[in-house]
Amino acid sequence: MGAVRKVVSYLGLSGVDHYDEAYDDDEHYEDEYVPATERAARRWRANVDSSRIVMVQPLKYNDAPLIGQHFRDGQTVIMDVSGMALPEATRMVDFAAGLAFGCEGRIERIAERVFLLAPAHVEIETT
Repeated sequence: MGAVRKVVSYLGLSGVDHYDEAYDDDEHYEDEYVPATERAARRWRANVDSSRIVMVQPLKYNDAPLIGQHFRDGQTVIMDVSGMALPEATRMVDFAAGLAFGCEGRIERIAERVFLLAPAHVEIETT
């Protein structure tokens, strides 16, 4: 047996172990399967009036938690970053895009430096 094979055998990498036995709790998980979109919709379900739209004009990046709080509460947010310097505005839009992605919502540009953040339960139609 060569040196490489001895090392591979010693490390336990020579053969693939197959586990055919089922786990005791397999049935538990199969019965409760829910698609990710439905899980996210339940998690971020609106506790407030979903017809309410919040307009936010942040002046600095430190205003990001306010936008996040409204969005996570299930409210649609219009974010106007026209009052911010370009680097800070870019950073704020990156934050909002990550927030929308993480909460399975959407972000749409509706005007120059104005963005719409819609939670997962809000439908957006564009014509």
